[in-house]
Parts: sequence; structure tokens; C-alpha cells
Amino acid sequence: MKSPATKTKYLSTVPACPSSIASPSAPCSNSHSETDLDEVLQTDQVFSNVSKGALAPKADLQKAFGANTQTADIVREILQKGELQVGEKERSAKLDQLHAEVISIVASKCVDPGSKRVYTASMVEKALAELATTQDGGWHGVKDNKSAKAQALEAIKTLVAAQIIPIARARMRLRITGNKKCKDKVMEHVESVEEEEFLAAGEWECTGFVEPGKYKALVDIVGAETKGRGRVEILDTAVSPTGNIYA
Repeated sequence: MKSPATKTKYLSTVPACPSSIASPSAPCSNSHSETDLDEVLQTDQVFSNVSKGALAPKADLQKAFGANTQTADIVREILQKGELQVGEKERSAKLDQLHAEVISIVASKCVDPGSKRVYTASMVEKALAELATTQDGGWHGVKDNKSAKAQALEAIKTLVAAQIIPIARARMRLRITGNKKCKDKVMEHVESVEEEEFLAAGEWECTGFVEPGKYKALVDIVGAETKGRGRVEILDTAVSPTGNIYA
């Protein structure tokens, strides 16, 4: 028995241009700013199955949306309430872009502890490709359902564990001078402490290791809590977790 035509059935049947949406599964009303349907859609037709190229029967659309409803109005309702489907080429292009972002993030956060040099993006990409072919390697390539940052962190974790190439996550070595008031907030961002002491007039000083991405947050915290009197000094820009300095 054929299932009845309903609006819900067609709420994921519009093939859209990726430049007009934030993600393949996001409701269009929250994902694009285009008002011209030609700028949003690859075609103004409604499909019963986009991947198979099957068009929705006109009779079914009339039953679902009303006999006098124009195709453009049906499309707009699907865009406002439904989910968009991105074509295979567009999805592949988006995945390639995400892949490049992941590689770039990994390369910026890792160093070679042996040669004391940072890795190039191509070297990171080659290592991850090798890891993906290793049984139980822990890395299975970039997916389109997670952010680049989240996947880069996963990639770093698996690379460090597998040691297909000698690799360690880079850290910054900082000297932070503030007061007791800012200490707790600062320590939330410090990974490990090398030296800490309380100075005269209630000042507090700490030398420790942090991820490069935490530097700006620390500067903002110290500046706000000390009313501009504190400071965050960069002692070394690339340091291993054991304290070795990379040139």
C-alpha cells in the first residue's frame, strides 16, 4: 500500500547550493540569507528522492501542500521548514576544504621533538593517510559531521599515540605576573607549572606551559583582573611537554 503524501515526506527534497547554507542538515531559514531561489537552489524542482533523481509526482505535491499551491511556494516552505540536501560534488568540495583545515590546525599545533622543527602540512597529511590505513590506528579520515577543530584534536591525539612520525604537541612557555584575584582564572588555562611564587604588594607570578591558543585568553584575563598592571610574557614559543625548547 502506497504511503499517503504528506509535507513531512518532502522536507528534505530540495537540492541546494552549498554557498547558501551553513551545513547540509541545518534548516535553511537559519542557514542562508538569499532571497532569490535561483541563488539557493540547484534546481527549482521538488524531488521524492534527490540522490536517485526521482521527481515528486505533481498529484502528491497537491495533496501534501494544497491543490492551488504554486511550486515556488512549495519550495519556499521546504526551505523554511525542511532540511537541505547537498549534491555529491558540493559535498566532496566541502569535505576537501574541511580536510585542509584539519591538516592546517594539526601542523600549527605540533612539532618534531627530534629535529626541533615544526611539521609541514604535507608531512602531517602523509602521516594521517598512513595512519588511516593501519588497523586500529584510531584515525579514519575527516568526516563532515564534526568541526575542523574537534577532528584536528582527535588527529593530534592519535598521531602522538601512534608515533608514525616523531611528534609532540607544541606548548608556549609563559611568565605571568598578576595578583591573587586573577590566579584561579589563569590556572584554568595553564597546563603545567614550572615555577610559582607570591611577590611583594600582593603580586603573584607563575612560569608555566600553555597551548598557543590559550595565550590571548590569558592576556585578556590578566589585563582585566589587574586593570592593566599585570603582564604575560612569552619566554619560548615552541616547547615540548617535558620543557625542551624547539628552535
